[in-house]
Amino acid sequence: MTSHSETFDGGCTCRQVRYRMTSKPLFVNCCHCRWCQRETGAAFALNAMIEADRVELLSGEPELVMTPSESGRGQKIWRCPTCRIAVWSNYGGAGEAVRFVRVGSLDEPDRLPPDIHIFTASKQPWVVLPEGTPAVPEFYDIKATWPAESLARRAALRAKSS
Repeated sequence: MTSHSETFDGGCTCRQVRYRMTSKPLFVNCCHCRWCQRETGAAFALNAMIEADRVELLSGEPELVMTPSESGRGQKIWRCPTCRIAVWSNYGGAGEAVRFVRVGSLDEPDRLPPDIHIFTASKQPWVVLPEGTPAVPEFYDIKATWPAESLARRAALRAKSS
């Protein structure tokens, strides 16, 4: 089965904003940095990185909320204008081409467990990381960590933007 045959539907709590990921994501990060903890009000953020053109808006129109980020480049959080649930973000480093879809906003979030836990140096001490999933104190080397298919998709994205 190819990644294009898998879809993942999601949306906000009030169901005004609905979307579909038309393939598997590039990679799923579970970020334990303090910025993500503050943004989510939780112990971590779980984001599925996927090409923007592989996220179809099925209904509604998410609203852009600009927030500061540790990098200084800011983060664009796209939220339902009614219930204010975040459905995805764009980060300065990845630009508009990659969406960081909030896995918790998927109808079946258990289908996308994290591929890696990042910034574990600042994770909450009561969070126990699962055995068998890579974990790093800060960030990681994408080329050494992502699967070949995701690296090829990333290379195609970068070729489009140059």
